[in-house]
Amino acid sequence: MQKTRKSVAKRFKVTGSGKLTRRKPGHRHLLRNKSHKRLKAMGKDQSVSKGFTEMYKQAIL
Repeated sequence: MQKTRKSVAKRFKVTGSGKLTRRKPGHRHLLRNKSHKRLKAMGKDQSVSKGFTEMYKQAIL
């Protein structure tokens, strides 16, 4: 059994249906010059594309 890659486990979450979600980058600093629309979009989780899903799942599990 392989070890869990902690850097990947911290960044991605497996949903109940088995999909991976991730946070959008850019929501830490320099927020004043970003539009409200852009900041709202950053606040939502985004699903990981199918090409990367298997690779990241292997690293997590």
